[in-house]
Amino acid sequence: MADGKICVFGGAHIDRRARISGATAPGASNPGTWFEEAGGGGFNAARTLARLGHDVHMVSARGGDAQGDMVAQAAEAAGVIDCPFTFLDRKTPSYTAILENDGNLVIALADMDLYRLFSPRRLRQRATRDLLAGSDVVVADANLPAETIASLVAVASEQGKIVAGIAISPAKVIRYAGCLGGMTFLFMNQAEARALAGGDVEAPEEWPARLQAAGLKGGVVTRGGEPAIAFKGSHAVSVAPPTLDSLGDVTGAGDALAAGFLSAFIKGENLGSCLRHGIAAAGITVGSPLAVSEKCQRKPFPRQ
Repeated sequence: MADGKICVFGGAHIDRRARISGATAPGASNPGTWFEEAGGGGFNAARTLARLGHDVHMVSARGGDAQGDMVAQAAEAAGVIDCPFTFLDRKTPSYTAILENDGNLVIALADMDLYRLFSPRRLRQRATRDLLAGSDVVVADANLPAETIASLVAVASEQGKIVAGIAISPAKVIRYAGCLGGMTFLFMNQAEARALAGGDVEAPEEWPARLQAAGLKGGVVTRGGEPAIAFKGSHAVSVAPPTLDSLGDVTGAGDALAAGFLSAFIKGENLGSCLRHGIAAAGITVGSPLAVSEKCQRKPFPRQ
């Protein structure tokens, strides 16, 4: 399965990001700049996977508006095969973030109401069933309703697929709670791990045991600039990200890590190598003003 076929289900929408020019002044008007692009956790990962040489289909819900056209154009540019459910009378979802001058998130607003219409019955449509049957890897982000995620994980795991999830946020990661046993990997940051596991740990190396106790077989917990932890079964590894000279924009970094990790896993790399691939992809993304860096292209990563 060197270049396995991948089907991604989840968010493909508009990302709007404002960056404050100077020191942040809470409760006041702040000078800054505004930027808009196609985004979404699943879509970011899908585009990176396509640029890494994989055959990727993206299944999402969108509105019949100019923003939906912008998402379609971004999919074509990245080489992702776009398979949307289009609701002509609705608007495409959006994510709006305010960033500090150093690139860290101040606050964000997710207008994702349309994704509620991505119900489990959508998975029973013939075209979607065929996509699932022909895929080696299924990725679901937590923008989908919990019942849709559960149905998707159940079908994919029964068919013997690699099943991965992207947590999106502490509020949304709990949507995986009922189907953790069917997942191969779940990608999350430490705040999302806390929300899923129901509490914190005294030491980072305790995350695998805590998450396995919750029912998860494998996963990755990122910790900002601190070492990330990956586990699968009884095996766990920790890899420290490199120190960055400058921070461009953290948007999309976790999605890139998931894509880089899965790309290596599909090719048979060991857990440590997969995590290094993921961290490398995330580092490239953080150094870019875009949620999906065009520098994430298919080329050999040095083995360590």
